[in-house]
Amino acid sequence: QVQLVESGGGLVQPGGSLTLSCAASGFTSSSAVMSWYRQAPGKERELVASIGIRALNTNYGDSVKGRATISRDNAKNTVYLQMNSLKPEDTAVYYCYAVNRRIWGQGTQVTVSS
Repeated sequence: QVQLVESGGGLVQPGGSLTLSCAASGFTSSSAVMSWYRQAPGKERELVASIGIRALNTNYGDSVKGRATISRDNAKNTVYLQMNSLKPEDTAVYYCYAVNRRIWGQGTQVTVSS
């Protein structure tokens, strides 16, 4: 079964950090450009970060630049998103997306609150 499964979300205090994981199955994620998106209640889904096939190119949304790092471990078929200095406005459901395959994960909730 071709799918993406995100994990690592949860409740984090403002200023804290977390790392999200996106495990691919049924296909080799190293063959795909991978992205993280997020969607907050009442807002449109927005790009958080993306990473090229060979991990040479990364791209970040303006709202997370300097606070987020996307990486990939092709041996584990997994993509990661590390976020630091979290703010309440980072609260959203975070989705993994295999661009070339047009496959979305089910999402993982991140809540930043004291």
